[in-house]
Amino acid sequence: MKVEYEKISPDTGSSFRLIYWKSENDRYFWHYHPEYEIVFVRKGSGKLHIGKHLTNYEEGELVFIGPNLPHTGFGYGVIGEHEEIVVQLREDFLGESFLYTPEMQQIKHLFEKAKQGLSFHGKTKKLVGSKLQKMLNLSHFERLVELLNIFQTLATTNEYSVLNSSEALFDFSHKDENRINKVYEYVEHHYREPIAIEVVADLINLTVPSFCRYFKKITHLTYTDFVNEHRVNQACRLLFENLSIADICFEVGFNNISHFNKTFKQLKGKSPREYRLSLTK
Repeated sequence: MKVEYEKISPDTGSSFRLIYWKSENDRYFWHYHPEYEIVFVRKGSGKLHIGKHLTNYEEGELVFIGPNLPHTGFGYGVIGEHEEIVVQLREDFLGESFLYTPEMQQIKHLFEKAKQGLSFHGKTKKLVGSKLQKMLNLSHFERLVELLNIFQTLATTNEYSVLNSSEALFDFSHKDENRINKVYEYVEHHYREPIAIEVVADLINLTVPSFCRYFKKITHLTYTDFVNEHRVNQACRLLFENLSIADICFEVGFNNISHFNKTFKQLKGKSPREYRLSLTK
């Protein structure tokens, strides 16, 4: 479960990237990038993890994700077909002074809020979803005009929720990426075993107290919470298979079924048994 840096380039002949994407169940791709990202789920439902916000999403989901805010790919945990339309762009995609012109003040405020992650609902997500669908068949210039209209719609609606607190903003550097990925790779390979925090701290040449402070600063999770979250995410994948809850509990590294059930429900809002039943509906 690395926090992977995703490199994004604009489409040829355009100042931003527009993607129409179809897939089935995808891997758990926990990543970040300096670009803003609009995602409209045209078909399907699955699991949403943006920053510290964990939930399920349904068909029609519309989110606006700010730069360097870690999130999973929306194909993670889907059942059946999945379609989405994605727009990715840098803050200065129309020049450094773009957001500082008088006409763009509401949009500038929207971009600031997006750094916490925004989820839109009601008439707004239906209207913007149709505009994004329309963009797929437009010329590059017409796409740009439509995108500005979308920003204005998002900037002037009250139909949205903020997904993370302002204190939960993430700020990754490539140095942090390399250090944290060493920890994530170790957990990914050893989550089935007891993991001593002393071993992990030593991986990145920190004392245990320094490691705990550093890890919490970068991920906004304690190390124990991170390991538990990774184990629960692995359990979610195994719940698709014909294994008992007890077998899954021990397979993913928990040594107590009661603790497993309690932790799973805290993170997913359902017990493992309830979660498995929801997969068949």
